[in-house]
Amino acid sequence: MTTYPLIDGHNDLALQLRIHHNNRLSQIDLHDVSKLATDITRLQAGHVQAQMFAVYVMCGAQEKDAVRLTLEQIDVIRRMCTEYQEFELVTSAQELNNSKKIACLISTEGGHSIDSSLPALRMFYQLGVRSMALTHTCNTPWAESSSKLYSVYQRQNNSLTHFGKAVVEEMNRLGMIVDLSHTSWDTSLAVLNHSKAPVIFSHSSSYSICNHGRNVPDWLLHELKKKRGLIMVNLHSKFISCRDEANISQVADHFDHIKKVIGAEWIGIGGDFEGAVSFPKGLEDVSKYPALIQELLHRNWTEGELADVLRRNFLRVFEEVEQVRNELNSNPPSEVQIPMEEVQNPCRLVLRPPDPRGLPSDQVPSSGPPGLLILAIVLLLSSIFLIE
Repeated sequence: MTTYPLIDGHNDLALQLRIHHNNRLSQIDLHDVSKLATDITRLQAGHVQAQMFAVYVMCGAQEKDAVRLTLEQIDVIRRMCTEYQEFELVTSAQELNNSKKIACLISTEGGHSIDSSLPALRMFYQLGVRSMALTHTCNTPWAESSSKLYSVYQRQNNSLTHFGKAVVEEMNRLGMIVDLSHTSWDTSLAVLNHSKAPVIFSHSSSYSICNHGRNVPDWLLHELKKKRGLIMVNLHSKFISCRDEANISQVADHFDHIKKVIGAEWIGIGGDFEGAVSFPKGLEDVSKYPALIQELLHRNWTEGELADVLRRNFLRVFEEVEQVRNELNSNPPSEVQIPMEEVQNPCRLVLRPPDPRGLPSDQVPSSGPPGLLILAIVLLLSSIFLIE
């Protein structure tokens, strides 16, 4: 891991900064955060050279202030990764690979963050976002979640709408990695069939080992391999053992199974620290990653295979996403807009003059102050008399 330090696909430290400190970085020293599983000291001990930090806002904000909250989470990650000298904010595969610090990548966790707006998606890219999960635990108006926690935007046989395909196309054009963790299997398959670039599951595990809906079945792994994508194994106990407790051996079982099904070239690690409450014994925080690599070495994984898992696979995907972006460079920004009837968002302002019939009498727009109206009448009558 000194030679091939880890690129980890998912960490929710920013969420915990909001929960515990309302994003006030002045209240915390990120070198040592004992009540969390992530801090700078332990990232260094765990040989984490790059971390994808998640920008997550709760699904309850979907029809409210999701965009504002997303901007605030982007802000705290950007601040964190520029104010601490051990971090470096990166926005390309080359910058990531060349960084001598802990490279920070920004990922938006949930398509509800863009409020069904391609311009919002583009602005997030300008702010440094380089990956987006299409859903979290709620459907969006254009993509379907693996979770049934929320009943919003239910559709039949339309897991990726016309606008959803436009989102994928625009992400391809921008060079933003499409993340399928949290999406339904139908949405995942539709994206794999539509995307021009490789996609990732940033923090998902094997459904065959633990039959949780957040995990990926073997048939979908084969489709992922065809797209030259990546599954980054989640370490959360419930996705490993389907129980609240797990151990390193059970985590390694997921790696072994996925390797058997599609090979080591398509596997990475997406720990999900700070986004879940229970982790396997021996993998309680980000400093423990070497214990997992040691277990895989004991299971006869080669150093080349582990170099792929630790970083080379992700770098390949990122580079190929950027290559597709370069190929689409002549394409103009998409102007596809979602139909209003698909959004059904009462907080969306429709830009048109108000209908006077629907307003109280004291709010009906007038043609001007009464004095001006009287003056206009006088001038009109005067002109008539002059003509006569």
